[in-house]
Amino acid sequence: MNGDEQLLNGRVYGAEYDASNPGPLPDRTYAELVGGPLDGLLLDIHGWRAEEVDDGVALTTELGRFPGGRALYDPHPGGPRTPGPGVSCRFYYSGDAP
Repeated sequence: MNGDEQLLNGRVYGAEYDASNPGPLPDRTYAELVGGPLDGLLLDIHGWRAEEVDDGVALTTELGRFPGGRALYDPHPGGPRTPGPGVSCRFYYSGDAP
């Protein structure tokens, strides 16, 4: 794991690296990002509808194949989901886009 990856592990996507609490909040719902440049980050999906979770995400990052591009993450079809606060599902890396 390189230095950038160590900084990301256990943090919430979009939280400032020097924030006083860059980790998850107890009353929010998250997807764990697995693989790719954002591996180990949590994505806040609190309030997302099931259809929105099914669509996956394209997240802006400087760490991917295209700096300033997007890292693509998708749930596995039929993958487990836990309702309520905490980590409810996983999004798996599927590629990069400019």
